[in-house]
Amino acid sequence: MLASCLDAYKGCLFRSISLRSCQFCVRFFETQLVCSTTSYHKFSYKDTEILQYLSERKLQHARDLLEKMPQRGGQGRIVDWTSLLSNFSRDGFVDEARALFNIMPERNVVTYNAMLSAYAQCGRLSDACRLFEEMPERNVVSWTSMVCGLANGGRIDDARKLFHAMPERNVISWNSMLVGLMRNGNLEEARQVFDAMPVKNLVSWNAMIAGYAESHRMEEARVLFDKMQCRNVVTWTSLIAGYCRAGDVEEGYYLFCRMPERNVVSWTAMISGFTRNCFHEEALLLFIEMKSNCDSKPNEETLISLAYACAGIGFCCLSKQLHAHLIINGWFYNDYDGRLLKSVIFMYSMLGNMDFARHIFMKNSTNNSLQSLNYMINGYIRIGQLEKAQNMFDMGPIRDVISWTSMINGYFAAGQVAKACHLFSKMRNRDAVAWTVMISGHVQNELFTESTCLFAEMRIQGVSPLNSTYAVLIGAAGAMAYLDQGRQFHCLLIKTESEIDLILNNSLISMYAKCGEIDGAYSIFSSMIYRDLISWNSMIIGFSHHGLANEALEVFETMLKAGACPNNVTFLGTLSACAHAGLVNRGWEIFEAMNEVYGIQLGSEHYVCMINLLGRAGKLQEAEEFVLGLPFEPDHAIWGALLGVCAFNKNNAEIARRAAKRLLELDPLNAPAHVVLCNIYAANDQHAEEGKFRKEMGLKGVRKFPGCSWILLKGRVHMFVSGDRSRPQANEISLQLFGNIGES
Repeated sequence: MLASCLDAYKGCLFRSISLRSCQFCVRFFETQLVCSTTSYHKFSYKDTEILQYLSERKLQHARDLLEKMPQRGGQGRIVDWTSLLSNFSRDGFVDEARALFNIMPERNVVTYNAMLSAYAQCGRLSDACRLFEEMPERNVVSWTSMVCGLANGGRIDDARKLFHAMPERNVISWNSMLVGLMRNGNLEEARQVFDAMPVKNLVSWNAMIAGYAESHRMEEARVLFDKMQCRNVVTWTSLIAGYCRAGDVEEGYYLFCRMPERNVVSWTAMISGFTRNCFHEEALLLFIEMKSNCDSKPNEETLISLAYACAGIGFCCLSKQLHAHLIINGWFYNDYDGRLLKSVIFMYSMLGNMDFARHIFMKNSTNNSLQSLNYMINGYIRIGQLEKAQNMFDMGPIRDVISWTSMINGYFAAGQVAKACHLFSKMRNRDAVAWTVMISGHVQNELFTESTCLFAEMRIQGVSPLNSTYAVLIGAAGAMAYLDQGRQFHCLLIKTESEIDLILNNSLISMYAKCGEIDGAYSIFSSMIYRDLISWNSMIIGFSHHGLANEALEVFETMLKAGACPNNVTFLGTLSACAHAGLVNRGWEIFEAMNEVYGIQLGSEHYVCMINLLGRAGKLQEAEEFVLGLPFEPDHAIWGALLGVCAFNKNNAEIARRAAKRLLELDPLNAPAHVVLCNIYAANDQHAEEGKFRKEMGLKGVRKFPGCSWILLKGRVHMFVSGDRSRPQANEISLQLFGNIGES
């Protein structure tokens, strides 16, 4: 979308924050700015005196002062007293406001409504209900305040009853009920209220659209949006934010470009939408555009989104500039909920700049959240500093399941299985994610039997496996070719899961194909309603590995007709299929179409496939010419592939000798190259050359890697290596396989 403009804007982005900001960031560890932008409502001197008397319960003194207050605005004392009551309650002095209410010589319905609103807004619903019952007179404002207070307090049934009992309603009453229902999750009932409204205003439409957007019901939100005769910036922003939350950032940006006017909230909604959907470059570029076109300064939400965008794009220098900008402008001093601080810690942790992240974390230790601690732990794990991650983990006064799981996963990634298991044994609250990390960690470290035992224990403990748990185990069964175990997982999956998702279906296709059950793989593939690129590639590669070239190419053609876009893995599978079946012309067509038709960059593995295709078809001369005509200097993989296909046609020793010479120049100790060349010499009765070459192998210390096979028996993997006689039963095995080896 906007990514193509990134290079043009990148210099502007770095210049958008002054050099002074960069210099300040360097001095950050030595100095600290002290500033405060705290603002509060200021009372007059007499108002403050009254407030103090009310706080100290000196009610007579307060009343005397109240009587002496001059009339303001010529509208009577009751108006002034009610205004003072509202000011007290607005600044949180609700008890003092009630004391003032009690000593007021006169009250009217506005005074009662002000006190009622004060109770409702601060959540003191019992007091509000009592006052509502005591009111000598009520109007629509009184009823609406109570409906709104009850709905905001979660007492939606009471709010509904009161709403239906109202003697009269205005549009504000209807809107209060509408918003209250949506806040309590009653979106369908809210729509009924919306449809029943005799008069709707802009607030009504915006509230309903926002309700649909927050619930990801964008089709219904769009219908309402299109019906509106008059829209404001709130309308547009609600819809844009909704599309971005639902993942349709393209539509969100389309609407953003059509907005007749924008404010800082709408700019921030789009920047946040880009960041949330991993369009980090676009988020930063849009911020540049905002600075040029928007008179308003960015708000806290804008800066939080920018911090996450900087983390995603990986520009360390830009991240420091943003940090410096926050310090210079005193943003951290207004960061009351700590979200901005948390986003900066996340930014540095993702970038691996743990010195900055740790300094900020330790400096604000009293305000750090558990989430910030987890960012620090994951940051150290990401750069491989497990000891520091463990220290951070140990220093946390409170640790959640994410903290424990992160550490366990870190130890598994480093191959320290014992430490991971020790941490897991100490973990009290284990959720399905923690169990899955344990199972996955054992699979990653080739401890398949242990992972299966963990899966059984997980179920015994009453923890329901996730789809990802099954995906890990099914993938491991495929990698180890454990068909029986894979089938058991599949059967268990069918029994326990109502719906098998796309990832699981892909895992099953791969598992059955790797275990030799290509019909089973195709059966699952055929039954899938939706297929992604992994589904198509798994089936193509599965057919290719089984030598079913026609079937692989048929799936490839079906994929193209379905509108799926192939990638380099797709072509690797199709070229491999052509190589196995000797389809030279078809292979050439696919190879040439990769770049010319689909614009896919050719990789070394695709050239290797073409060499195999030509060599298996007996076109060794053409294969050598292909290698010599490559647009780059062939590496050892290319020469190795050419030498490998020479083994299929042992009558052309000269090509093999040239390929081996070039390969050994790049990799002098390449054992397969020595072995293939020796075999070609032997096949051509060039025993002198063979002997000389084998002697050279001995002098170099080159040894062929022995072949191996394994079998799963009673939960244990038994591996057999060619020439290995270390097993106690080696003689019995040889006798069973070959008979009496001592007999001639």
